[in-house]
Amino acid sequence: MNFLIDECLHTSLVEVAQLRGHEATHVTWRGMGGMQDWNLMGPIRDEFLTFVTNNAKDFRRLYAEAEVHAGLLIVVPQVPPSEQRDLFDALLEEIEGQDLLNEVVEIAYADGEAEIMRYPLPL
Repeated sequence: MNFLIDECLHTSLVEVAQLRGHEATHVTWRGMGGMQDWNLMGPIRDEFLTFVTNNAKDFRRLYAEAEVHAGLLIVVPQVPPSEQRDLFDALLEEIEGQDLLNEVVEIAYADGEAEIMRYPLPL
């Protein structure tokens, strides 16, 4: 897979993806830091990137309007970088070898427990 990591998540998630054999880059490294969410959708769609974000509300809405996408990964809530890496690695393990076409995979962390949810979008 080819991941684009949102600016709300730490740049170290790129290395987590690369260590598992994926291509990955960060929004800020591509000069897209500070762009409006809807403006990110063009490159995400055109390059068929799987987007990784903490901004669940806005990107669920944007992805619901997309006819076809390469998948959306959501890491919630906002946690320190070391926990972001652990949660992202758990997501990567969950989706290993799977197609994420028009799917969202979320990992939530509360009370020391991680919960992964997967659902189609658009419905």
